[in-house]
Amino acid sequence: MKILTFGILILLLFTCKEQPKPEFSLKGKTKDVENGMVIYIVNKEFQDSTLVENNTFYFKTKLPYYPIQAVLRTKDNFAYRFLWLEDNSMTFDASNGDFLTANVTGSESENLSQDLYRVIDTLPREERLKKELEFVKNNPNSIVSASMLAVYSTTFGKKKTTELFKPFSKQNKNSKYGEKIAKYIELNKEPKIGDQFADFEMADQNGKSQKLSDIKGKAILLEFWSSWCGPCRKENPNLVRTYKKFQPQGFKIFAVSLDEDKDSWLQAIEKDSLNWTHVSDLKSDENEASLIYGINGIPDNFLIAENGEVIGRNLRGEELNQKLSELLD
Repeated sequence: MKILTFGILILLLFTCKEQPKPEFSLKGKTKDVENGMVIYIVNKEFQDSTLVENNTFYFKTKLPYYPIQAVLRTKDNFAYRFLWLEDNSMTFDASNGDFLTANVTGSESENLSQDLYRVIDTLPREERLKKELEFVKNNPNSIVSASMLAVYSTTFGKKKTTELFKPFSKQNKNSKYGEKIAKYIELNKEPKIGDQFADFEMADQNGKSQKLSDIKGKAILLEFWSSWCGPCRKENPNLVRTYKKFQPQGFKIFAVSLDEDKDSWLQAIEKDSLNWTHVSDLKSDENEASLIYGINGIPDNFLIAENGEVIGRNLRGEELNQKLSELLD
């Protein structure tokens, strides 16, 4: 009996022990790189570095999961390459001197990705998107498809995204990309001109919850922007002038930021003198309001009439001023 109990204890200790994380190795070749230069391999979830010796380098790194995409780069980003890493022995041959065109072995996901980009790299945007859509459709079990659909969900739209997502493998659906796609499908309303606006609630810069439907005005501009968006910041002075002109007549702005860093968001509000209602969940492109409205690029906006009808989208400068003059003058 004691032997049995001891055996069960040993079994429990073994099964409860944390399983080792996947580990990959990467042997690399470079050209004309100084001895001692540091090469990094970086992802939001891990980072490692190694030294170049005689134009060779070597990584042996534990990965949080796999396949996982990371960037291999020099410290100054002079040379870089995005790679899909797998729990295999991989090789990276940049002996031609170019990281971007280096030959990589040991990763099926990377090979699949490179086969695609060799085809689409020089294509116009519309043809490129068509090829990428076909790739996702034809490769439902590849993590490359999942990462691609996570990026292009709002571009393809809810109907097409749902069609592409349905045949995905269980592993793909459970990946971080799959979770992002599923969230978009769940939340997306994407109101069109003539539809009623979609309501949502989000915290302002002081942590107070603000609801779009609580903003009362004869015209409300739902503005999507961020502190890191150059075109947004360039447009802000025009929006400030528009707000000053039409605010006395019932014009309101409800601004949703796609920032992640709160300090950057607050500094931009102050620096650009944006004296209207601001909200953000600090989730960048996973901002829930942006998923509801199907935002695939910023700046973007929706003009909402007093009766809740969407009457314009992505109105800027004089076009916005003209629309407001028709409504409010």
